[in-house]
Amino acid sequence: MEEKISNQIQGQRFRHRRVERMRRAIIAILAGWALLITVLVTVLTVRLFSLEGKLDALAKTLADTENAVARDNSEDAKMQGQKADPKEGEKAQAAEKLPDEEASAGSEAAVPESQKVYLTFDDGPSENTAKILDILKEKNIKGTFFVIGKEDEASKALYQRIVEEGHTLGMHSFSHKYSVIYESLDAFSEDVNHLQSYLAEVTGVTPTVMRFPGGSGNQVSNTDMSELIRYVKEKGIEYYDWNIDSGDATGQAYTPEELVENVMKDIGRHETSIVLMHDIPTKPATVEALAPLIDKLQAAGVELLPIGEDTTPIQQVPADRAG
Repeated sequence: MEEKISNQIQGQRFRHRRVERMRRAIIAILAGWALLITVLVTVLTVRLFSLEGKLDALAKTLADTENAVARDNSEDAKMQGQKADPKEGEKAQAAEKLPDEEASAGSEAAVPESQKVYLTFDDGPSENTAKILDILKEKNIKGTFFVIGKEDEASKALYQRIVEEGHTLGMHSFSHKYSVIYESLDAFSEDVNHLQSYLAEVTGVTPTVMRFPGGSGNQVSNTDMSELIRYVKEKGIEYYDWNIDSGDATGQAYTPEELVENVMKDIGRHETSIVLMHDIPTKPATVEALAPLIDKLQAAGVELLPIGEDTTPIQQVPADRAG
């Protein structure tokens, strides 16, 4: 009888140990699956953000390329008009030559009297912002900075310095993510309001000028740009595109000398010139080109100014067409 009871106890212990092993195995398997899922979610999240960044960069490049093509088409149309009337073409070419270049054509167009030029810098602040500000201070020139939202202390100090040194602080967007900003009117308005209130809080100045990411004529927005234009106008915000592109954000790696040439070759075509440049870490050539560019512009007799209330807007999509 005792032997039977002993066997039963041993059997119960064996079953208990087997159940315990099975329980531990199940827990280990579940823990392994949980860890694997966590790793997969983390990897996928990182890749998603990376892909989103690449898509935004691609969209910006596409927008810049389309703007460049549109500008080239406009120049081609102008040249076609000159060919249709040779005499008028000759007059136009003569008018574009500098006084001391009548004997030989140069690469820089003649500068009209009382020409105004606005140097603008997109996408900052960055590690290059202080260098740009130092050059502008040395040359006693005021510029315009269309900034994005950054909340670190170094960026806050740069926002403040831009304002304190008399430059125009403009809005570009808070996130600078095309897929987010242009998803809808609500998304766009939230981004603009966030950036405007944030800059006002940091600097004490409420920005009233902005530049649409990719320009008002961009072809990547999921929302009709007319809606967004009407919205900013209703808020009392003026938007500015550009009519001279330095080329520092294109796929081609221009040297500082080439960036200067890109600006100077078109500077004489407009009474008001808004020059597009970029304030980002990957564009050191922009910083290197700035001082020589200012010297050339001043030698040409132009007036270098920051964008203000009396600045003539340059707009790819004019506000009056947006309704």
